[in-house]
Amino acid sequence: MESMKRNLIGTAMMVLALDLLLKQLPLGPDRVLIPGVLGLTRVQNTGVAFGLLKNSPGLNLILTGLIILGGLLWLLRQKKLGGFAAFCAGLMLGGALGNFLDRIINGFVTDYLQLLFLHFPVFNLADVAVTAGALLLMLYILLGSRKEAA
Repeated sequence: MESMKRNLIGTAMMVLALDLLLKQLPLGPDRVLIPGVLGLTRVQNTGVAFGLLKNSPGLNLILTGLIILGGLLWLLRQKKLGGFAAFCAGLMLGGALGNFLDRIINGFVTDYLQLLFLHFPVFNLADVAVTAGALLLMLYILLGSRKEAA
């Protein structure tokens, strides 16, 4: 149980710290990182996923806070959560906290990564962590992986 908590909290704190650091870096003008694949551009997102609810900042904070709180309560009630599942949960928690704190501090979420091969909203490391954590956890559950020893 303690190992699971350390894994989850450690992963969440690393994602949170790196996300907040990257959001503070001066990016300069928009530029291409990987030609045809990935670029950097700074966007202030006042909405939630894909810019939804951009005219409701109070509602965004309340909904996001409730979702994070619900996730934390669920995690605290888990008796056994294997190492990989704890890592996935840590990715999601760290990303969610990164965007939540960004929204509290700045009134918006700073996005900076842009896919160049696809018309897709600009996103950030926190978004990648939440999405990767959720997808990996779903695959882990769907594929019926054996239970990890704690």
